[in-house]
Parts: sequence; structure tokens; C-alpha cells
Amino acid sequence: MEGVQDSDSRCFRDKGNDIISYISALANMEGGELIIGVRDDTLEIVGIESLHNYTPENIRLRILTKCPNLDSEGFLVEPFATSDSEKRVWVFHVPRHKLRLPVYAHDKAWQRIDDSLVELRPERLTNILAEATELIDWSAQIVPNATLDDLDPAALTLARDKFKEKNLNTSFAGEIPDWDARTFLNKAKITIQGNITRSALILLGKPESIHFLLPALTQITWKLEAEERAYEHFEPPFLLATTAVLHRIRNIKYKIFPDNQLLATEVNKYDTRVILEALHNCIAHQDYAQCARIVITEKVDRLIFENAGSFFDGKPEDYFIGERTPQRYRNQWLAQGMVNLNMIDTVGHGIHTMIMTQRQRYFPLPDYSKSEPGKVVLEIFGHLIDENYTKLLLERQDLPLSTVILLDRIQKRQQITDDAANMLRKAGLIEGRKPHFFVSAKVAAATNTMPTYTRNRGLEKAHLKEFVLQHIREFGPTPRAQFEELLFSMLPAVLGNEKKRNKVKNLLTEMRMKDKSVRCRTTNGASLWELENNAV
Repeated sequence: MEGVQDSDSRCFRDKGNDIISYISALANMEGGELIIGVRDDTLEIVGIESLHNYTPENIRLRILTKCPNLDSEGFLVEPFATSDSEKRVWVFHVPRHKLRLPVYAHDKAWQRIDDSLVELRPERLTNILAEATELIDWSAQIVPNATLDDLDPAALTLARDKFKEKNLNTSFAGEIPDWDARTFLNKAKITIQGNITRSALILLGKPESIHFLLPALTQITWKLEAEERAYEHFEPPFLLATTAVLHRIRNIKYKIFPDNQLLATEVNKYDTRVILEALHNCIAHQDYAQCARIVITEKVDRLIFENAGSFFDGKPEDYFIGERTPQRYRNQWLAQGMVNLNMIDTVGHGIHTMIMTQRQRYFPLPDYSKSEPGKVVLEIFGHLIDENYTKLLLERQDLPLSTVILLDRIQKRQQITDDAANMLRKAGLIEGRKPHFFVSAKVAAATNTMPTYTRNRGLEKAHLKEFVLQHIREFGPTPRAQFEELLFSMLPAVLGNEKKRNKVKNLLTEMRMKDKSVRCRTTNGASLWELENNAV
């Protein structure tokens, strides 16, 4: 048990940051307890008054943020107070780390060289990960008493078809239909020597067979959070369930204007491949030992995918460009089985594919910025955020992907490095002062495309109008306040809220009086915007 002085110890400089180092060290050894507010030598209770801005809840969240890979379920902060002086003491219960990947401190891995503490060398980290003590692949474990009868016949048929598609050019392609189930599942690396693995039950198991996987929660939950509220749970076989989830997502069509064309092009709000790629990644990389479900939340303007477990090999951004190949997987057997069924690939191109698809559709890029320790969060946008960003993609097809990624961060109000900001500013792609950069609207002049820019201003208004019409078609009569909420993020960031309200008001007025596509109806004192009778 560890005791740390509160009043004058260096470890509480900057509001307790050094607690992070102690907790990281404990987790990487055998785990244990860290006691804050008691002197080491005398065990005198001195309290933690210098940490008065913290509660057990928010200091726990801060530490989890600064200690990647720390077990969020096992890490607890227990408060105590003396009965006479009401001095507070906290006990941090630090679980033993289960993975070979170390618990970081202050977002870095550290090692001691002589008397100095330095950042862990990359080669040392590689050696640690390559040590004999290997990760236990949860998905490869054989399930006692489970048999082929616990697998869903329809899922088995589809799996065989997918496996054949994957192996059309192999020498054994013609033999696949004649294999018995045991041979096929072994060849597809879903079972092991005819034994049913957890992967087999996840991908192909009957719904009534999921009890074999308890206490793991093998469930995908779809939630609708918009004007209406709804939810539905989906259980194995996940090979079939992902298509069912896809059909629950309301993927309406609307118009955009790619390649500077005057004629609109109809596109789906979401790309089917992007949805399935995101969902299949959740299944492949879920930390099933955390006993959590996969959650897909559908909002008016985006889809949010959540799966348990921190990103396992590197960071999501490492895979944006498509040049990195993952070296390891949390669920190696499950991932390999999904590859063989043509659900995912294992060379790291899945995220890059989503990035490129969104770029080609002129949409914001997939975003992992809401992820947190113990949970990966992916947002897929189904609307435009900044018209200037979209205009750039329309006009500048030559922009490198790395530049598009930086501009996407700018439109989302996310930070970029000073060097990146200087590069974008010199190229005339952004304006403003740190940290309030915004995508430049003047780039058209710099690239001799002023006629195109002028035309696109009309196209941008057409896009907003189309968004209004599609929303009414999908959700029915809508109050203006709700259109303000939906359209504000699509208007230039340099406009204040009052100017944005006026733009929305003028847009609706023009659609009513000039376009005659909508009308305003008052019912029980509430004004609602709806389609005109002749509007399509």
C-alpha cells in the first residue's frame, strides 16, 4: 500500500498529475492501492484539501484519459473522511494490467535508465509485445458442449457463399459446394479441428445458443435518437444481423452537386459500404471480455458506432492514408474468419476506404475524436458541416488526402499543429487566428475559379433547400426552430447565431414565396413548415 503526502509533495503540483505516474506503475506491476492524504512516514492523516476541485468521479475520468490501456472497469476511487476533522482520504484501487501493451502515463510509455525516467524506446516496446507471454485470443477459445447443431443453417449457407466469392480464383473453388460443414468451417478458420469456437457462435450461432458465450454480451443495439425514439437489439448470427441493422437505418436520398456540375446528383445519405465497414469493424475489434454491447446510434445528421476496447494497434489516424498495416488484432481468430467470409480485410484498408468514400461524396470524413479509454467511438456524417470545405472538394480535386484530412479537422473545430496551420494558410486554404481557424471562402480567387465559385454559391443554397425538403419528406411538418438547429452547422462558421437565424428565415421564405415548395401552417398556436401540395 502506498502513501503520499498531500500538502508539500511535488506529486501534487499541477493538481495531482503525478498520481497518474504512480497508477501507471502499479497497473504495470501487480496492481494495488494508492492512498492519497496520508503521510508515508507517520501515517498522519493530512487530507487532500489541495485537490478541492476534484471529486472521486472526475479525478477517475481524468486519470483514465491520461492512462491509456488502464482497465476502466477495475479502476475505482474510494473516498473516506475522518469523523473528527472531516479530512478526506482517497484510496485508488488499481487493477493488475491484463494486456502486454503497457498502461501509459501522461499518454506515453516510460522506462527507467539508471536513475532517469525516460520515454520508452520503440524497440523496447516492440520487444515487450513480442515476449513469450502472449495475449489470449478470446475469440479463438473452444466452447465446450457446443456443436454444429448450435449454428444457424441460413447463416451457414450464406457463409459458404461468401467464402466461395472470396476464393473464386483458387484451385479449390469448385470443391467448396461439396465440402461437408465441418470441412468448410475448418477451411474458413471459423472452427478449430471441428470444435466450435466463440468466433463460430458470434458469426454463425443460433440466437438461442448465445448462452455459451456468457457473461460476454454478444449484442448489437440500434438506437434512433431524432424526432422519434426507437431501438432494437440484434443477436447472433452476426453474419445475418449486420444486414438487418443496415435495413433499420433510414438512408434517404438527397441531391449534391459534384464536379462543379449544374445538374444535381442523387446520393444516399450514407454509403452502404461505409456503414457495413464500420459495423464489421466493431464486431471484429470489440473487447468481448468487457461484457458490453455494440451500439449504433442514429441521429438526424450522423451515425455513431461504439464498441468496447481501446484502439488495439496504433491510432485510427494511422490508417487514414492507407499506408499502415496492423501487426496484431485483439480477436485474431474472429478477424481471420471475417476476412474469409469477405466481411473485412486485414491490411488496414477499411478505415482508408471509409475516408476515401466520404471524400468522394464531399462529406465530412469519419471521425474517431470522441473515443475514450476503453471505448472506440466512430461518427459517420450524413450531412455537410462547412460549405467552404465542400466547395474546396468540389473545385480542388487535386488536393492531397493529407490536406483534406487537415481541412476536415478545421471544419470540425478540432486542433491541428502550428506547422500544419502554416502550410494551409500559405496555400490560401484557411483563414482566422489560432485556435479559431476556418476554411477559406477566398480560395476560388486564388485558383482562378471565380465563375465556378459564384455558381457554387447558388448550388450551396440549392443544397440547403434540398436538405429542408428531404427532412420534411422523412419526418413531416417541422418547426422553424428545428430547422435552425439542423442548418446552423451547415452555415459558415464566421456568421453569428443571429445572422444564421436570418439566413434560415430567408431560405424558408424564398422556398415558400418564390419556389412554392413549402408552406407554413399554424396549428394550436404552433407554426409548422410542410410541403406544398404540388411539391415532389
